[in-house]
Amino acid sequence: MLKQEKKLEINKYIFRGYDIRGVYPTDLNGEVAYIIGKSFGTYVRRLGHFTAVVGRDNRYSSDELADNLIKGILDTGVNVVNLGLCTTPMYYYACIKLKNPTGIMVTASHNPKDDNGFKFAFDERGNARGEMIEEFRDFTLKGDFDEGNGIFANYNIRNEYIELFRQSLNFGKRKIKVVIDLGNGTTSCIAEDIYKMFPIDVDVLFGESDPTFPNHHPDPCVEKNLDALKKRVVETKADLGIGFDGDGDRLGVVDEKGNYIATDKYMIMIIRDIIDKVDKKEFLYDVKCSKSLTDEIERLGAKGICYRTGNSYTKAKVKDDDLPFGGELSGHVYFNDRWPCFDSGLYAGLRLIEILSKTDKKVSELLDGINEYYSTEELKFPSSDEKKFQIVDKIKQYALSKQYDVLDIDGVRVTFNYGWALVRCSNTGPNITARFEANSEDKLKELQEEFIGLIEKYNV
Repeated sequence: MLKQEKKLEINKYIFRGYDIRGVYPTDLNGEVAYIIGKSFGTYVRRLGHFTAVVGRDNRYSSDELADNLIKGILDTGVNVVNLGLCTTPMYYYACIKLKNPTGIMVTASHNPKDDNGFKFAFDERGNARGEMIEEFRDFTLKGDFDEGNGIFANYNIRNEYIELFRQSLNFGKRKIKVVIDLGNGTTSCIAEDIYKMFPIDVDVLFGESDPTFPNHHPDPCVEKNLDALKKRVVETKADLGIGFDGDGDRLGVVDEKGNYIATDKYMIMIIRDIIDKVDKKEFLYDVKCSKSLTDEIERLGAKGICYRTGNSYTKAKVKDDDLPFGGELSGHVYFNDRWPCFDSGLYAGLRLIEILSKTDKKVSELLDGINEYYSTEELKFPSSDEKKFQIVDKIKQYALSKQYDVLDIDGVRVTFNYGWALVRCSNTGPNITARFEANSEDKLKELQEEFIGLIEKYNV
């Protein structure tokens, strides 16, 4: 056991906006995981919680990190329910079924193979975020931890999770052919079993668990990562393709022609389907989403709620405001109609297949009539964690000095009558991210030149 008075050598920058993330074994290793376990156990115990649910993804480092994390929690006198290998959505559902919101999922989601991290929740407020994580960081670095002997137990959520899918979907007569790209991630432990229990023709791509991610990076919302999926969809004449990220809480979609469908357009298809089936016609989207989505929400007579990026924030907002559906460009979507309001890429994909099974339309045709704009994908500019917030603040001050229309709920989003520019700090890595959209290619180029120029000017 580590002695309490030992100096805690932890990189404070692993405590990010939505979770803890860092490089293994330099930022995160067994010793750091043990300390975080001790801190987490002490923290939740003092909040009046005495059991934590723990799951882990398929990364090579996750075994070691989970084992040491669990030992740290137990050594504070807090009990642990161990799920073992599972997707992040399986972990979320286990917390619901066990009526125990306190827990940690060991995962780095879509980050590179050498990264790892912890998504964690102290209580009913859901995943820790923002100030909650800052307070936990400061608490951890003080090193004032409780001692005790918690009880360890294993729990298998698999069958209950599969049953949740069975109860939450109702397919039509048309049998859909789908290619699912598991990207060698954690969904390999359950995706094929779930999809093949429904009347769907399923073709599995990269279904073997391999945390080196040999075929492509496990981020389905970066279009180049779906090249193999696009090719397979066209070759097999499938109705659509769906890709998942490393821990299974996000999706990416490819239509029958092999074209990438961004998440904001996926959201249009879902909202068009459920608009007459829900009482509350309000839908959440994040600051990165296209005006195509906001235009369509308005056309349908519904209310759109623009919110900050980050699944810890967006999921909590959808749940707290009891919205029927919401999501963000990064591939996190939240169904709150006949699903318990947590993000599952597998379920999100099946909801689109369900829609297709009840119509003769193709995926591309489900987007007929939407307003189209010229936009970039999310662009990343490497910047240290120390500097990135200062740079974004300088850009904000620049925009205000120009008397631009500024929304600062998450970084700085500047809106013009012809488009918008967004510059914000990544909360998952040392990057500044940007996205641009306009009603013409010329205007799009102008926006990029102005704001990328500012990023490069200040990022020196």
